This record gives sequence, structure tokens and C-alpha cells, in this order.
Amino acid sequence: MTNPNFYTHPITVSAGDIDVMGHVNNVVYLRYVQEAATAHWQALADVKLQTAVLWVVLRHEIDYLAPAFAGETLQAKTWVGETGGVKSVRFVEIMSASGKTLAKARTVWYMLDAHTLNPKRIESGMMEPFM
Repeated sequence: MTNPNFYTHPITVSAGDIDVMGHVNNVVYLRYVQEAATAHWQALADVKLQTAVLWVVLRHEIDYLAPAFAGETLQAKTWVGETGGVKSVRFVEIMSASGKTLAKARTVWYMLDAHTLNPKRIESGMMEPFM
């Protein structure tokens, strides 16, 4: 993808996000990734689409590059990559206020019909607002 539609989601690191080593716990980064994806979906998908489909995760890959600490303000930059069939790949980069990349994630999402919970093919044009 040459021109992804980036979405930026703000994050404030809370005391509850910190582990025994004094920095954001690895599992919390995963929560940040999912929160950014959800916020992007809710910001750009129309209400009809949001009620018609659900997304579930098939795979997360995360590279932890640097720590974050309580009280920091972070940004999660996310965009949609390859999409086809029932799957869509989403990328998320979590950055410090200075722009340093702290973590990078690649998630494969699987689309379901919200009413039947059966797999649902991604229809032509459905992901256009995200591309």
C-alpha cells in the first residue's frame, strides 16, 4: 500500500498499565493495539456497517522496541493493509510524545456477520474509507 489512511489514537499511560519492572506491561500494549483498531473502525465505518459485522483477531504479532512509563502520553498510529476474503490486516505503531516508536504490531482480523456469527466476505468498497 503506497498511501494508507492513517488514524491516530491518543493513549495516556495509567498506573494500572505498569508492571513490576516499572514500565508498561507487554499485555497492555496489546490492549492499546485493540483500542486503536476499535477507535479507527468506529470513526470511519458507518453505523449500519458497525451493526452488521464484527471483527475477531486471528493473529497478533508485536515487536516491543522501547519502554513507556506511567503518566506518558502516547500515540497509536494505525492503518489497514492487505484485505481480501474474510481477512484484513491492520498495522499499529505506538509512539512516544517525541515520536520514538515503542512498539509495532501487525494483526490479522477476521470478519463475521454480527447476527449469525458466521464468516462474512469483505464486500467491494466496504474498506474504502480505511484505504
